[in-house]
Amino acid sequence: MAHRFLISQDSPVLHITLVTNHRLPVFRKDEMKKLLCDAIDEARKSARLLLFAYVVMLDHIHLLTSRPSTNSEVLRRLKGITAHRVIDYLKQNNHQRSLAKLQHVTRDKNYKYSLWQKEKNVFPIFSEKVFRQKVNYIHNNPVRAGYVEEATDYHWSSARIWRGFQTEDEPLLVDKDLVYWRR
Repeated sequence: MAHRFLISQDSPVLHITLVTNHRLPVFRKDEMKKLLCDAIDEARKSARLLLFAYVVMLDHIHLLTSRPSTNSEVLRRLKGITAHRVIDYLKQNNHQRSLAKLQHVTRDKNYKYSLWQKEKNVFPIFSEKVFRQKVNYIHNNPVRAGYVEEATDYHWSSARIWRGFQTEDEPLLVDKDLVYWRR
């Protein structure tokens, strides 16, 4: 069994927001959302992250994760693996218009597409109170966007798991049971 995770100054949770380049609605189709969830799961295993909550929107994602190393390393793994999988999919399926929108001037590392904006939207969370606020914020994103009336009705988030309504076809599982609650 994995160790319990205590939210504290020494072991903060990271609230990560990744926004697509030019806010391109890359995740409009369920197929792309599924691809992204699989890539997040791959990145989570590669970086040895705990994933506590998530939501996939049309042009951005929100995640709450552990921080097993530096913020930069966590971001590097998440952005790198997810971008690689999505861009490969777009290339293999000849989505030239989408690729053209993600194209940029070739940089030092010789890549020519950028899925994610450069901004580093990573905020450490040190308290259970703020953690719970962020979980609610993440899960209510689809409600605020008008996609659904209830957060648990949106398939591409961890809201059902947190509310005890987990289904067999969850796109991504979370480690909520590993959080050690002080109360």
